[in-house]
Amino acid sequence: MTNKHILRVATVEIPVTDLDESISWYSKYLGTTILTKTNHTAMLTCSTTNSPGNPTLYLVETSDNERLSFRSSHTGITHSVIDFYVPDLESFHAFLAENGVQVSPLHLFPDTKGLGGFGFSDSSGNSFGATNIVHS
Repeated sequence: MTNKHILRVATVEIPVTDLDESISWYSKYLGTTILTKTNHTAMLTCSTTNSPGNPTLYLVETSDNERLSFRSSHTGITHSVIDFYVPDLESFHAFLAENGVQVSPLHLFPDTKGLGGFGFSDSSGNSFGATNIVHS
């Protein structure tokens, strides 16, 4: 049975501890722009075209300590909930590391001509991934 209701991801909601600091962090490191902002929330886009269909990032200020990550019970590896597509993975890894962003080692898969990924954390402690893999 084909799902006729859900067509794409619209928004990813992200808990943050300091909204203004987070907006600056996402702008500097992920190149986001603000679509809307209130006293405690902000809707951001990664797209330079702002075309319909691109997922948005909804930053929500919270004192809750829960963050976006989970640990695999089989491997012990901490995973992110969101992986961002980055065409130049090695350059983005170097950019984040040089600017003091917490990054994991770059992992390139053998025999894939440089395909892989790495993890990084935002200013609120949320875990994300970066990958140059495109799924068909």
